[in-house]
Amino acid sequence: MLEGCTDWPEDFIQRYRQQGYWQGVPLGQVLREQARLTPDREALVQDQRRWSYAELDRRADRLAAGLAELGIGPGQRVLVQLPNIAEFFSLMFALLRLGAIPVFALPAHREHELRHLAELSQAVAYVIVDEHLGFDYRPLARALSQQVPSLRHVLVAGQAAEFIALEHCAGVPRPLPPVDAREVAVLLLSGGTTGLPKLIPRTHDDYACNARLAARACGFSEHTRYLAALPVAHNFPLASPGALGVFGVGGTLVLCPEPSPDTAFDLIERERISHTALIPPLVQLWLEAASWSDHDLSSLQWLQVGGARLKAEVAARIRPALGCGLQQVYGMAEGLLCFTPLDDPQERVFETQGLPLTADDEIRIVDADDQPVAPGAVGELLVRGPYTLRGYYRAAEQNLRAFTADGFYRSGDLVRRLPTGHLIVEGRSKDVINRGGEKIPVEDIENLLLGHPQIRDVALVALADELLGERSCACVLAREPLPDLASVNAWLRERGLAAYKLPDRLQVLAQFPLTRLGKVNRKALAEQVAAL
Repeated sequence: MLEGCTDWPEDFIQRYRQQGYWQGVPLGQVLREQARLTPDREALVQDQRRWSYAELDRRADRLAAGLAELGIGPGQRVLVQLPNIAEFFSLMFALLRLGAIPVFALPAHREHELRHLAELSQAVAYVIVDEHLGFDYRPLARALSQQVPSLRHVLVAGQAAEFIALEHCAGVPRPLPPVDAREVAVLLLSGGTTGLPKLIPRTHDDYACNARLAARACGFSEHTRYLAALPVAHNFPLASPGALGVFGVGGTLVLCPEPSPDTAFDLIERERISHTALIPPLVQLWLEAASWSDHDLSSLQWLQVGGARLKAEVAARIRPALGCGLQQVYGMAEGLLCFTPLDDPQERVFETQGLPLTADDEIRIVDADDQPVAPGAVGELLVRGPYTLRGYYRAAEQNLRAFTADGFYRSGDLVRRLPTGHLIVEGRSKDVINRGGEKIPVEDIENLLLGHPQIRDVALVALADELLGERSCACVLAREPLPDLASVNAWLRERGLAAYKLPDRLQVLAQFPLTRLGKVNRKALAEQVAAL
């Protein structure tokens, strides 16, 4: 395995092979096999471009040959910062077939994060688009080229300026050395709200397992038409089940340049989309837009929602507003995935984040001393399994904190488990406000506040207080007439909320600060409100 990565112990490797989780098939072969079976079927749609499986397969082979001529080969890392464009996938499969390792940065990343990723991964090449949503990435590439000695090449989808045009990299396909499915396939980014991202090594074996079983849990088939509305560099739309899940069953991937309702609704109607995935803040926008939109969304069968907990009040609005079923998804780029089964009763879909994907996803729920909590009690989720990593890339010190001695990953998520096995995510370990010794669960209060007629969205944050240690502030996006603290707290009292849980402050905002992955950045929000 790649130096700087932690492998599974040998007995686990043998077990996962014997049980069929790891099938020894490199990810590049997933596309190859589908191109053999259904060469003319539509694989990918972006704007006016429509690539069949044979076309995507051919483009990947030609690009792999061209990259090899540049000296890019097995084990070398390539920093990829592309938006939702077709070239993302021809490049990804080309690198996978070479045994080179894409490091997937997000389009929103800028110099600070990119320099860290390039240096940490020792990337030999950097791949960008010329411009996207009004931002020119070429000055960024110039700065990065001067700062990171390992970078030898910059490749550009579009107008390349002094760099190499990606379209000119195509070469004559040639036989390539076989790729070992036990090797690292991709390096994903950790999704923390603070600090610089860590790199998550995913092997061909474990990531193929991840996508294949997720596609099965979501009912994907050759008839699936999946809209990638979220950035495809993120694990959720890439492989949970996302694009790789679509390609594995011979469905069609439709790329959405950005997830605004106007853009997405038009594509859902025109391309007869059956499945898509969102994070909760975008669900709110789509629900609002659906109330006045005249787009035909009748083809949409399932909306998958993950990335953060979806509040029950919002979940209940999805079918009436969008006409589709909801599938809750809980997971992490580090591994574990949970889905609400497609035949779950509505109340379970609204209230839980689903069941672990496999019987061999080993779950522990523990207290602050790593002791198991009582059945049904809230604790931190620890997990290990056939597609959950055993260590971050080149992060020995962080791995000592993030993993137990016997290989369980410390997720930092607070969960409780129902007798059915379903998990309910109660927040992060830090998402509890300690108000004078009384613990206030953030998610509970937010869930109630979302039912208030004047509140569109809410985030409860802790503000420092000399007397109590912490006080709570309800930060809200609101409708007219704007609510005030007294009326909101009176409304909460009417619903039986204990007095100590009532917000100490209400702050109406125009928008929330978000992380790079689109989640509410609670740390930045608390700092912003404290300064007001």
